[in-house]
Amino acid sequence: RSPEGWLRRWRREGPVMLTCTRALVDWTVRAAVLEHPRIEVRRVAADGLTGSAGRVRGVRVSGPDGEADLDADLVVDASGRGTRIVTWLDGLGLSGVRTRTVDSGLVNASRVYRVPAGAERFPLTIVQADPYVSRPGRSAMVMPVEGDRWLVSCGGTRGGEPPADAEGFLRYTLDLPDPIVGRLISGAEPLTDVHVSRSTSNVRHYLDKAPHWPEGLVVLGDALGTFNPAYGQGMSVAAFGARVLGRELERAGGPDASGLARRVLRGAARPVDAAWAMAVGQDVLYPATRGGRPGIADRAVTAYTRRMTRAAAGSFAAASAIWDVTSMRTPPTRMFHPAAVLAALTGSPLPALSGPPLTPAEREVLDGLDRTGA
Repeated sequence: RSPEGWLRRWRREGPVMLTCTRALVDWTVRAAVLEHPRIEVRRVAADGLTGSAGRVRGVRVSGPDGEADLDADLVVDASGRGTRIVTWLDGLGLSGVRTRTVDSGLVNASRVYRVPAGAERFPLTIVQADPYVSRPGRSAMVMPVEGDRWLVSCGGTRGGEPPADAEGFLRYTLDLPDPIVGRLISGAEPLTDVHVSRSTSNVRHYLDKAPHWPEGLVVLGDALGTFNPAYGQGMSVAAFGARVLGRELERAGGPDASGLARRVLRGAARPVDAAWAMAVGQDVLYPATRGGRPGIADRAVTAYTRRMTRAAAGSFAAASAIWDVTSMRTPPTRMFHPAAVLAALTGSPLPALSGPPLTPAEREVLDGLDRTGA
């Protein structure tokens, strides 16, 4: 459910999503990496970079056997949200990297449930937050994952945070503009307690804008930019960055080619910028966000995006444009293609749906699970 109502289920191809837990993604990637015979895993902590402002030569590490310097033709910082890359660059004499933080105060609360018998094919269900009403954003999602489980997540920006107790978690889902998530989980068996995360701010390290960049150092993924996880962009951005690295390595013919690090950094920054524009463009609309307020350009884009969202409730042209951009299949300019602009200007040709677009079988599942009377 979007801020403007339920979206329809079109009889045309839409975005494809693979839904699973982070643990499965990590396990799969790790297993694939370790299949390479030249890969060696060392259980040490990275403490800094070696080399100079002109070229990074390796990494200084510490472990049970003490400190050591690991030499490398190419160092890749994929250490995530907790990166210390700015501090490490300072140690090489490269200071002045600009960093920006935009924090909506989002709190994410998650709980895992067993999929009830008969509900195995119930679709991914999302009630999105509404950034247009000058109130804290509140959302919820039921996502099927491996092991016949539902990963249920609630998100609330500053002032609208979800609670960490089981009763409050359910009540939160029922108080949303549509109670469908609460109705579903009220009859499902919980497998975990409620887990709460507050590590949700948008942080951008503008490393790609630095006037000087050392050879031999690449930064990817969350170490370059992190985003409010409500938008589901982080893993996609990291994958795009890895693809850029692979492409540039192949073109260069080796990891020590001149200019390689700078080219990878600039290429990896492009999907970061696209994701940043989407995440921050919405987060600055929430009233208690810290680190940015919407300017004139932001308000103009917001007005257009809201028209597009309203049209998407009954226009495939509008809905597909939003899907393509939010799933990062296309750049944000997709929203300004002629068919999308026309859809935004003319609005929805179909009446708004009064409820979720469920099949009779899915509605029977929902009614059978509902223990709330909502």
